[in-house]
Amino acid sequence: MSERSVKRPRPAGAVPSPAAEVPGTGDRKALALAVIAVAQLMVVLDVSIVNVALPSIQNALDFSATNLEWVVNAYALAFGGLLLLGGRIADLYGQRRTFLVGVAVLTIASLLGGMATHQGWLIAARAVQGLSGALVAPAALALIAGTFAEGAERTKAMGVYAAMGGAGGALGNVLGGVFTDALSWRWVLFVNVPIGIFLLFAAVRAFPAERITATERRLDLPGAVTSTVGMSLVVYGLIHAATEDWSSAGTVGPLAVGTALLALFVLVEARTESPLMPLGIFRDRNRSGAYAIMLALGAGMIVLFYFLTLFMQIVMGFSPLRTGFAFLPFAVGAAVCATVSSQILGRVGPRVLLAAGTALAAVAFFWFSGIGPDAGYTGDLLGPLVLAGSGVGLCFVPLTLAAVAGIDKARAGVSSALLNAGQQVGAALGLAALGTVAVAATKDRLTELMGAGAAASAEHYGPADAAKMPPDVRVAVYDSLAHGYGIAFLATTFVLIAAFVLAVTVIRVSAEDAAKAEPGVVI
Repeated sequence: MSERSVKRPRPAGAVPSPAAEVPGTGDRKALALAVIAVAQLMVVLDVSIVNVALPSIQNALDFSATNLEWVVNAYALAFGGLLLLGGRIADLYGQRRTFLVGVAVLTIASLLGGMATHQGWLIAARAVQGLSGALVAPAALALIAGTFAEGAERTKAMGVYAAMGGAGGALGNVLGGVFTDALSWRWVLFVNVPIGIFLLFAAVRAFPAERITATERRLDLPGAVTSTVGMSLVVYGLIHAATEDWSSAGTVGPLAVGTALLALFVLVEARTESPLMPLGIFRDRNRSGAYAIMLALGAGMIVLFYFLTLFMQIVMGFSPLRTGFAFLPFAVGAAVCATVSSQILGRVGPRVLLAAGTALAAVAFFWFSGIGPDAGYTGDLLGPLVLAGSGVGLCFVPLTLAAVAGIDKARAGVSSALLNAGQQVGAALGLAALGTVAVAATKDRLTELMGAGAAASAEHYGPADAAKMPPDVRVAVYDSLAHGYGIAFLATTFVLIAAFVLAVTVIRVSAEDAAKAEPGVVI
C-alpha cells in the first residue's frame, strides 16, 4: 500500500504557466490523467510487487532471514521519511519538474536494482526507489489540482487516482508472482523501466512548464536528515537484536544514536521557521489518534504480507504465482469495505468504523497465530485474509477524515501526508520489531526440537533447499518457521488491540464533522 493525501492548494513558489490556467483540450487532459494514474500505479507497485518475490530474492542473493527485511524496509523508510520533504520540494521547485526528476530517478534505480548481484546493491537501489517515490507521489497529486478544474472534473480525476492506488496493491502481488514464475525476480524491478520511459515522454506533453516565482526556497534538510537517519538506525538496531544479544554494541549503539537523532528532530521542528512536521498539528486528539492507529495498521499489513508470503512459499510449497493470487481475498475485502465505509461514514462517524475495523483486524491476526506446518489455504488462511482486508478497508477512509477534520486548508495536505508517512514508518518499525520476535521464536523452537548444534546447521538452509533437507530436518524447520510466524502474528494482535482501544477512547470526530472534512485519497 502507498501514498494517501488530499488535494493541495496552489503553492506560492511554483505557478503554472498561463496555458495551464486555461482549460486545455480534452486530449491533453486525458493524457495528463493517464500519466498521473500510471505514476500512482508505479509507486504503489513498488511497495507490493516485491513481496511475492522475497523467497526468490533471498535464495538468489543469499539473504539471511533478518537482512531480507531490508528489501522492504529500505523502500519504506526512504519513502515515509522523505515524503514531506518531497512535497515541499514540489511546492518550491515546481510539480512538473519534481515529477520528471522523480520518475527518471525511479526508472534508473529500478534498472540498477534488477541488475543487483549482491545484497547491498539491491538494498541501496530500493532506498533510492523510496526516495524517488517520495518526489513522485506528492507531485502527481498536486498536478491533479493544477490540471483539473475544481468540482466534478477534479473529483473524477481524484477517483481515478485512488482507484489506481487500490488496484496497485492487489495487482502488485499478482504481477510479482507472474514475473517471478515466468521470468525472474529481477523483473519485479525491471517492469518499472518501460513504464518510466513512457511517463517521461508523456508528462512533457501533458503538463506545461511552470513559472517559478519563489525568491526564497527553504527546505528543512536538518529535519529530513535527522528523522530519516534516526528512524533507520532504530530499525537497524531492532533487526540486529534478532541475531545478537540486546546488550551487544551492534544493538544498543544504533538504538541509542537513533533515539537521540529522533529527539533532535523534534527540537529542530520546534525551532525551524518552515518545519516539515509542524508540531502543533498533534495538539488535536483526533489527529494524534489517527496517526497512532495508522502506525499500528502499517505494522500489521507489512507483517501479514511479509510473513504470510514466506509461509506460503517455504512451508506450504506455493509457487510465486499462486501466492500472488492467494492474497486477492484480502484485496477484495479491503475494496468492498472501503466502499461501504465511505457510504455510511456520515451516519455512524469515524469512531464506530475504526473500532469495527481494528477489531476485525485483531481477530484476523489472532486466527493467523494458530497456523501450523500442515495448514491449508481454505481452512486456515482464506477466512482471516478476508477479515484482515475488511478491517483495513473499514479504517482507511475514517482515518483520513479524522486526520483532516477541523484543520485549516493550508495544513490539510501536511496532515494527510503525515498519515501516509505514518503508515510507511509503522511498516518499517513493525517489521523490524516483529521480525525480531519471529526469528527469536523460530530459533528457540528449532533448538528445542533438534538441539543447539543441529539447529545451527539447519539454519543454513535457504528457502529453495527443501529437497536437500533430510526428512527429519525438514519437519523441524517447517514446524519452527510456522511457530515463529505464529508468534509474530500473535504479537501483532496485541498491537491491533491497542489500536482498537485508541479508536474507542481517543477518536471523537462526529459524523457531521467528518462529512464536512476534505476527504483524502485512500490507498
